[in-house]
Amino acid sequence: ESCEVERLPAGVFIAPGFIDIQVNGGGGVLLNATPTAEGMVAIARAHRAFGTAALLPTFITDTQEKTKQIIAAAKSAVGRDGVMGLHLEGPFINPARAGVHPTEYIRCPSDGDLEWVRLLANVGCAVITLAPECVPAGFIRTLVSLGIRVWAGHSEATAEQMHRAIDEGLSGVTHLFNAMPPLRGREPGIIGTTLADPRLTAGIIMDGLHVSPISVRAAFAAKGSDRIALVTDAMPTVGANTQQFDLMKRSIYLQGGRLVTGEGILAGAHLDMTSALRNAIQLARISLEDALISAGHTPARSLGLDRERGTLVTGARADMIALNQDLQLVGTWIGGVRQ
Repeated sequence: ESCEVERLPAGVFIAPGFIDIQVNGGGGVLLNATPTAEGMVAIARAHRAFGTAALLPTFITDTQEKTKQIIAAAKSAVGRDGVMGLHLEGPFINPARAGVHPTEYIRCPSDGDLEWVRLLANVGCAVITLAPECVPAGFIRTLVSLGIRVWAGHSEATAEQMHRAIDEGLSGVTHLFNAMPPLRGREPGIIGTTLADPRLTAGIIMDGLHVSPISVRAAFAAKGSDRIALVTDAMPTVGANTQQFDLMKRSIYLQGGRLVTGEGILAGAHLDMTSALRNAIQLARISLEDALISAGHTPARSLGLDRERGTLVTGARADMIALNQDLQLVGTWIGGVRQ
């Protein structure tokens, strides 16, 4: 089959398009404030300008009514502009590690919750972040049996609780190092378990603010790039000219590249995937090869999509980006078509 040939300038190289599995907003849109298919698509389009070929719109703890609404909306959004499915971050998390999640909606699951949680199984790639210590035995196994990927986050789970969750099918950890206890010599907890267990993939917010670059480097040394997924945890300010937005009842401010509440609590990130890649290389001194793997192939593999996304092998989607020697994005192709 004939195709158009495009020659790139010297010093420019091609890589797989980025895959971001934790995106709260972009382009002035916050998913919790706009729980619609169009809201998801708008977020995906905003991040495509930064080289993200596909993503999981992420919906944090909210009312059960809005949670059901976003699950229904995701069904019609999947496949549009790189929307792969839905990431529910909450509501089954530990209120002691809530961060900016509204504590009034955080809870442990009841028997009735399985009715709406099961709906996630029909939403493309589905991920739910929960606290293993806050769900009953067998709950994670049930979700995994439905095809839902379960990650741990906003949690104070012990190593023993993490091991039980892993045995039930827990496969990842959301924003490693954030919203969880620190690693201690005799209390490894989530962080120690994640670093030691090759069955877990860890998402890391690589903005240089949420996690020390030294900790990022330690995580890569412990797990390798095939088990570290760079994520943005992006908010509406990405791709938009705005310095403030409301997250439910709280005002969030962009100050010096940091998104914070009036009390100074971190509230997501003002981060795109091209910047995350650059930060991994320049701040944490991760190799270009490893950083690219963690920005594309690893997140795709964590969703079971590594044969078609996050790679440039024969038969895969031709989702590509072009970067120059300064790691600036100079081109994006989706399905082989320049954007």
